[in-house]
Amino acid sequence: MIIRSVEVRRQSIPLHQPFKTALRTVTHAESILIFIHTDDGRVGFGEAPATIVITGDSLDSIQSAIVHTFTPILIGKSVLAYEQILHAIHYSMINSSSAKAAVDMAIYDLISQHCGLPLYQFLGGYRDQLETDYTVSVNAPKEMGEDAIRYVKAGFNVLKVKVGKGNVAEDLLRIKEIRSCVGAEVKIRIDANQGWQVKEAIHSIRRMEDMGLNIELVEQPVKASDIEGLKMVTDAVETPIMADESVFSPAQAFEVLKRRAADLINIKLMKAGGIYKAQIINHMAEECGVECMVGSMIESRIAVTAAAHLAAAKKNITRYDFDAPLLLRNDIIEGGVRYVGRVMTFPATPGLGITNAAIGEKVGIEL
Repeated sequence: MIIRSVEVRRQSIPLHQPFKTALRTVTHAESILIFIHTDDGRVGFGEAPATIVITGDSLDSIQSAIVHTFTPILIGKSVLAYEQILHAIHYSMINSSSAKAAVDMAIYDLISQHCGLPLYQFLGGYRDQLETDYTVSVNAPKEMGEDAIRYVKAGFNVLKVKVGKGNVAEDLLRIKEIRSCVGAEVKIRIDANQGWQVKEAIHSIRRMEDMGLNIELVEQPVKASDIEGLKMVTDAVETPIMADESVFSPAQAFEVLKRRAADLINIKLMKAGGIYKAQIINHMAEECGVECMVGSMIESRIAVTAAAHLAAAKKNITRYDFDAPLLLRNDIIEGGVRYVGRVMTFPATPGLGITNAAIGEKVGIEL
């Protein structure tokens, strides 16, 4: 399995409605697609979205990293030496975690194809289906309540609610409205996307506890770099606190785990640089008794399929945030993970299970 060529394309897919968080508003899913071709006719698929405000990666920087830095490393290498390849990719340049993730998932796609196993079985095979939550974008309380009702009627029983935009009092109104609309049985997760100050976070979470809003967890309440503040929030409230933007690398995960700064960790391939490093983060967390969630940016079904394979493979990954493909107006991908409401299942075909080798032509350009 010698790598013979690397193909790179762009895609831009409109969303059904704007996706709003404390950090950004997104109307299109824009990403770089990568196709790694081997001498035996196999193709490995990968994807990296542009999420400048979180990862610092733009379409141009992702494309440049893949074409100018990673491709020379890949050409002529045997995929069977994938540990060697992925180590070289990760240490060839700093940052560019999204570009690294795209290459990483394509390599894992190829090696699991070679082994004749779906990727989740190659990685551990702990479960063969998942249930995703659904995200409620940050808007006025009444609109968020209406959105929540619609998602619950569509079969979703876990809602991830975006807050942190505006003032804390309005965030409390948002959560109160959603809880009154969906009832007591639906799980509510809150994601502040770094939108609160430490004291605001402690005050608002305690208020939600006193109001009996029954919040499952609060994700990244404070700035990513404020590990001490994150720990202060975690220690001050009963509701579990999840680190997201605070944890990109295994080294950052080690710091959070060592200081017990969070109760949970959200792993994303675009932060970790792919499955190779994401597994290290999960293993470290598991040894410390800390469960993980795996989520995604605004990605199409290529990247989400790779992340879902990882999530299905590991016992310690207990929560799943994979609704991104459901937010898109168009889905031109053949194969990969399948959705029936909130339930996600995997094809029995080896690798990622993606079969459309011409992907991206309808919505992007070949570079």
